[in-house]
Amino acid sequence: MADAASPAAFDIEAQRAQIQRAQEETGKFVAEQRKLMAEAAKLAAEQLKMSAEAAKLGRDRVLAPWQVALSGMAAGAAFFGAGAAFIKLLGA
Repeated sequence: MADAASPAAFDIEAQRAQIQRAQEETGKFVAEQRKLMAEAAKLAAEQLKMSAEAAKLGRDRVLAPWQVALSGMAAGAAFFGAGAAFIKLLGA
């Protein structure tokens, strides 16, 4: 019975070394997971930025014909005003 509690049967140093190895592996795993989470957050931010840019380009694509039409109308009004001023200048 006394042999069961002998140092050979209960090697504390071996268990301590095993626990330290397990803790080191856990630490490495946690560090790797934190690195991966940071990378995922960075990719999510990049995706959000690209989504906002795509929405802006979509709005620009929808508004482009209106911009051309309004610019043409403004140019026409400017030419009409310039023509009227020229006619008034010649008629005076």
